[in-house]
Amino acid sequence: MKEPFLASVPVLKKLESAGFEAYFVGGSVRDFLLNKEINDVDIATSATPEEVKRIFSKTVDIGIEHGTVLVLYQNQSYEITTFRSEAEYEDYRRPKEVSFIRNLIEDLQRRDFTMNAIAMDKDGSLIDPFNGQISIDNQVIQTVGKAADRFQEDALRMMRAVRFLSQLSFTIEKETLNALKDLVHLLSNIAVERKQTEFDKILSGVNRKQALELMLQTSIYSYLPGLSNQEDRIKLMLKYKLERLTTREMWALLVYCLKIEKKAVEGFLRGWRIPLKEIREIQFILHYLVKRFETSWSLYDLYTATKEIFVSSEILYLVIKGIENNNSIQHFLQMYEQLPIKDRSEMDVSGNDLMDWFNKSGGPWVKELLFKVEQAILEGNVVNNKKNIKEWLMECNHN
Repeated sequence: MKEPFLASVPVLKKLESAGFEAYFVGGSVRDFLLNKEINDVDIATSATPEEVKRIFSKTVDIGIEHGTVLVLYQNQSYEITTFRSEAEYEDYRRPKEVSFIRNLIEDLQRRDFTMNAIAMDKDGSLIDPFNGQISIDNQVIQTVGKAADRFQEDALRMMRAVRFLSQLSFTIEKETLNALKDLVHLLSNIAVERKQTEFDKILSGVNRKQALELMLQTSIYSYLPGLSNQEDRIKLMLKYKLERLTTREMWALLVYCLKIEKKAVEGFLRGWRIPLKEIREIQFILHYLVKRFETSWSLYDLYTATKEIFVSSEILYLVIKGIENNNSIQHFLQMYEQLPIKDRSEMDVSGNDLMDWFNKSGGPWVKELLFKVEQAILEGNVVNNKKNIKEWLMECNHN
């Protein structure tokens, strides 16, 4: 056993000393068996939420209706969830009723995939009633019990299966895949926000190309915002080398391949419930990508794009052009680093300075003149110093 499990063992011991069972469960156990980095652990217990709150003095009700209590213990926080069973699901996404139980096996039985239905005790021993470790060893994504039942309980599990294919490069077991194909239409019942979370992870996985291929084969794409009837254009993405792209760059490439008009990009991304800040970043990447197809980077474009945006635009340009050499990125990064200013706020002149120097009231001329000064600084025609800028303006008679 390793961290963060070791640091969390005292929580399990405290629950056990009070007469309850407690185990590490879910993704942290799976990732431990895969030798992947583990950021936090999930703990399941036979204690009810009220019993957990009596055992620990500092708690927060974060999902108590589903049995989850946040416990603050020894300067750390832990999500502790009571063993539970779930009654019949409604709307293919949530159980009508949650019942707290005392049996670990029943709790594991309600989980989605066998690799996520493994528990580990405080000594590192595994409780694996559904052979999840075998699934991990064989690199197989398989549901707990009948796949059709699991997918009808929560249709998003179909996208989760593709997400694990993308992230882990596992294959989907035959019955599980067949049920996915048969029940894919149930995704129409799932909220866009939940789909977007899974799609983000699919786009960022190391096996993203195969995941996208599977989404086309199973028609998952048809139940995603703005992608219905776009099979041919989604296929355009598959001809590119996608491995080097970030999630944000993948979104920009998707928009590029869909050939969405510039004025419609924001509406498409809003349809996915993507935060406005991220939408703006994707729009900027696309804006400079289009310019890059027309010409090389100017100093002013590097400056206005900012480092992150121009690097993303250049990477996309290279991927679309099929250029594997990264020398251009280093070249433009050097140009960027040598810029005398990297933001307008760094200019040693303000609109008030201009109005004072030319003894004129404000107006459009101030903005125009600041722009000229900005360009002159970037091109090295004037040093970014108030005295030098004033002398340069007077010599050029910019009035």
